[in-house]
Amino acid sequence: MNQPLAGYAPAPVTARMENHGDHMLKVAMQTGNDLLARVGSMIAYEGFIQYEPDPPAVRQMARDWATGEGAPLMKCSGDGLLYLADYGANVVVLNLNGEGISVNATNLLAFDAGLTWGVERVKGLAKFAGQGLWNTKISGQGWVALTSRGKPIVVDCGGGDDETYVDPDALVAWSPNLKVKGKRSFRAQSLIGRGSGEAYQMAFSGQGIVVVQPSEDSTDRLRVRG
Repeated sequence: MNQPLAGYAPAPVTARMENHGDHMLKVAMQTGNDLLARVGSMIAYEGFIQYEPDPPAVRQMARDWATGEGAPLMKCSGDGLLYLADYGANVVVLNLNGEGISVNATNLLAFDAGLTWGVERVKGLAKFAGQGLWNTKISGQGWVALTSRGKPIVVDCGGGDDETYVDPDALVAWSPNLKVKGKRSFRAQSLIGRGSGEAYQMAFSGQGIVVVQPSEDSTDRLRVRG
């Protein structure tokens, strides 16, 4: 029986975070290097790993999460190998080296607890969507894992004059130094929901990347948030 299953065995650890296939994240856990992960994402682990739902660092964000942005997180600590997934979504691993990334919370799977993070309002969109769009910004030195509903495309905005336009329901993440603005087309009165995605786009310009999934999230990204 082992012979036909050999190709699915875990590969040797080469990094703190890495993919095992397209839909699973493997994290090398070490004492003192804690991880924040989406609640319910653990599918297996080896070694001694403990879990703390709603840790103090997350409770401090509760006020910001009243805006509607945010995801339930748990703190993972200990030694061993931890495997995470999110209903078969593709997993994208990023190693931040002093950079930042602005992430749609529904696409946030896990990140190193030592990274700086918080919920921030996206500037330039309030006039299009009530109180605007809120995203989770993560920065510093460490690892981040995102999910995508299908294999994503990473668009390099390149720093030129041309803008990159994205349906907000298909947006996963972007470089926070990019300039963002909204653009209306077709029916200006239809700004909310998957069915009207083509009536509203987010325009990005500057030096950085935009990560787009080949599926429109069922959550209305641009609803009014207080």
